[in-house]
Amino acid sequence: MVAEKIEHNARDLKAELDWFREILKTRSKLNAGEETRHEDVYDIPPPNLNGPHSTYARFVKKHELDFEARFLLILAMVPHIKPELLDVFLTKNQNTQQIFTEFGGKKGKNHQGFLPTGETAMFILAGSDLRRRFSIQGAFDANHLFRRENILWLENMENGEPRMSGALQISKEVLDLLTIGELRKPDFSAEFPAKLLTTKMAWDDLVLSSRTLEQLDELETWIRNHHTLRKDWGMEKKLKPGYKALFYGPPGTGKTLTATLLGKKTGRDVYRIDLSQTVSKYIGETEKNLANIFDRAEHKEWILFFDEADALFGNRTSTKDAHDRYANQQVSYLLQRIEDYDGLVILASNLKNNIDNAFLRRLQAMIHFPVPSYSERLELWKQGFSNAARLGNEIDLKAIAKEYKIAGGTIINVIQHSSLKALGRDSNKIRLRDITGGIKRELHKSRRTI
Repeated sequence: MVAEKIEHNARDLKAELDWFREILKTRSKLNAGEETRHEDVYDIPPPNLNGPHSTYARFVKKHELDFEARFLLILAMVPHIKPELLDVFLTKNQNTQQIFTEFGGKKGKNHQGFLPTGETAMFILAGSDLRRRFSIQGAFDANHLFRRENILWLENMENGEPRMSGALQISKEVLDLLTIGELRKPDFSAEFPAKLLTTKMAWDDLVLSSRTLEQLDELETWIRNHHTLRKDWGMEKKLKPGYKALFYGPPGTGKTLTATLLGKKTGRDVYRIDLSQTVSKYIGETEKNLANIFDRAEHKEWILFFDEADALFGNRTSTKDAHDRYANQQVSYLLQRIEDYDGLVILASNLKNNIDNAFLRRLQAMIHFPVPSYSERLELWKQGFSNAARLGNEIDLKAIAKEYKIAGGTIINVIQHSSLKALGRDSNKIRLRDITGGIKRELHKSRRTI
């Protein structure tokens, strides 16, 4: 299936590259005052594409890309799929021994070829026609389809440098879609500090209080119906995009697992961002890290799960120095991105009181994950052991559940510990001392004793 998608895309992209090559040749001749078949590059018609069989063709049709937008899209793709087409721009001016200024362009850190900029696009499409050059700049405005849909954009330039000297950037997801025909899921990295959460468990495996499950039903309803609410019910003008929720409660009570299963149940990817790891002491780095996540998440309906939310949203004292001002700046930036995000954002914290009250007022839901009750702990103990394991006659799970008021994550750790003890004896029999030893070890972690 993937090979078939690649074949159809390759066929259409070859036609598009031939069109691109003809435009370059025509601009070169027009620039040199040489005779050419076309008086204007806009006279060169784009090719007919391969219809429904090609994701590239469907993309062009879906977004109704005109001549200019279609050219900018293939220009952004060329360094990734046919970089030698741009080698013509590496020609040096004999007087300055540098590439011609009007070509724009730049070199990458590792890429030795020519990287097109906004200036390159203006040169090819407009030459010296100022009116058309000004018009082309509109393709990189915030309200243009390209930026709204996170398709392509110009890299940000330092203050004082020409905006159009920024290199043309194309979304990695769009590039994947238009070449191999499907989206690759982003890997955790310094540029994308978020990890895709997966689990083999099912929603029915969750053991939570009825109150917590009731509140989670509302989140699920929003995920499945928010388009209807905003569009069909006409609430788009009255409601902010997206939905924001806080999961709070002691460690091990199921906050991360619940977010993961909510995504699995509704068919959404869930990405976990550990704010304690993402927040950087270097000015600008936190915003950059978080921007990469939000930029890639736009319009994909991902669930974004921000763990250790206290790292940015904790209660703050008065601003005393530059560090405090910068911390507040980070919070303001993330607040704005969260408010603008059109999907579900979940923040997790051990204590609701750790989160700043001003931020709590912006949330649509605050869901408590308490230490499980006796009946819930008993269910966790019963569910936790493998069917291959055999519990010793001296083990009374009801008594254990009643005596030890511990969270589900702790119970699973104890079950693993006691199971490994049995396997270490070449046995499948779990002994009471295996369980109590595991409980003692877990309580020691939190400086508690039996």
